[in-house]
Amino acid sequence: MVLAAGLLASVIFYACNTSAGSAYPAQGAIQALPVITLSHLPATTYQEFSASLEGSKDIEIRPQVDGYIEKIFVDEGAQVKKGQALFMVNDRPYREQLNNASANLAAAKANLSNAEINVSKLTPLVQANVVSEVQLKTAKASYDAAAASVEQAKATVSNAQINLGYTLIKAPADGYIGRIPFKTGSLVGPSTATALTVLSAVKEIYAYFAFSEKDFLQFTSSFSGKTIEEKLKQLPPVELVLADNTIYPQKGKVETVSGQFNNHIGAISFRAAFANTGGLLRSGNTGRIRIPHAVDSAIVIPQEATFDLQDKVFVFVVADSNKVVSTPIKVSGKSGNYYIVEKGIKPGEKIVYSGLNRLRDGVVIKPELLSVDSLLKINPL
Repeated sequence: MVLAAGLLASVIFYACNTSAGSAYPAQGAIQALPVITLSHLPATTYQEFSASLEGSKDIEIRPQVDGYIEKIFVDEGAQVKKGQALFMVNDRPYREQLNNASANLAAAKANLSNAEINVSKLTPLVQANVVSEVQLKTAKASYDAAAASVEQAKATVSNAQINLGYTLIKAPADGYIGRIPFKTGSLVGPSTATALTVLSAVKEIYAYFAFSEKDFLQFTSSFSGKTIEEKLKQLPPVELVLADNTIYPQKGKVETVSGQFNNHIGAISFRAAFANTGGLLRSGNTGRIRIPHAVDSAIVIPQEATFDLQDKVFVFVVADSNKVVSTPIKVSGKSGNYYIVEKGIKPGEKIVYSGLNRLRDGVVIKPELLSVDSLLKINPL
């Protein structure tokens, strides 16, 4: 509370000093500005990679028989359950095929029964030497042919039943329906180039992102394990930054890596999996994967204590006699609203925390000491 009140008082003080429209304080006036003493702190940095999202299953729904679409039971974007009816293809021709096949099966069974009767009648007559054995063999051959015809007719019936079943197209998994390019009355079939729709199974979402060659080599050297699979298991859970820059509430796990680099872009693809129980994520979404990296000791400074100039990041270091000097720094990563500094400043040095737009090299200030620890209590890493 004391720190917050002090910062508020500083802001009011700066506003009063600039009420006359001057960019800098009056000549000879010394500004009182909050100053941070730098120290080493543990921190977590993040690497971010652009990602595209896909359902764990993006299933093309295609007709298995030719015919006109008679009914469409769902609309685009609908959530469906496994086994739910999606489309109905006109089934009348396939019902007639089944009826015809069933009739042929009945006739084949009748012929089989007749052949069986003949064999039964001739068997005792041959045993009594009333008729020749040739007649019995002929009857048995006729019986075998009739039995084969029955099996063939059964197969035809089974095939007709399968085709009839194909006229009602059902969801093969839980998911969401994509675009439906066809309307009722459209002629479709197995040779139709365009799928009836795409069903996205999104209970689990895959996020695909890519490492450059440099990132990949750094990954392989940073984690233990003899194989890539063993190294992947060492990766911590990752975060997904959505398109509106919010963090998806559930963390994901990097599961697989592509077997080769893309020669055109010099990158290799990784896949992270995220649970999607609430259905917030959909196939086609985009975002960014954040991979955390813990740092035991680093110089951490608030981003508001920096300014950009010609693609470089600067801070104002408080030098001898409380004069400020603009100093370029090298940022190795970000953690929340903080920069992790690799080069340019050292522990024990002091930098100006706020009011940077009123400073220039050589300006003398009156430092009001703050610590990064105190700032972290208000705005944690």
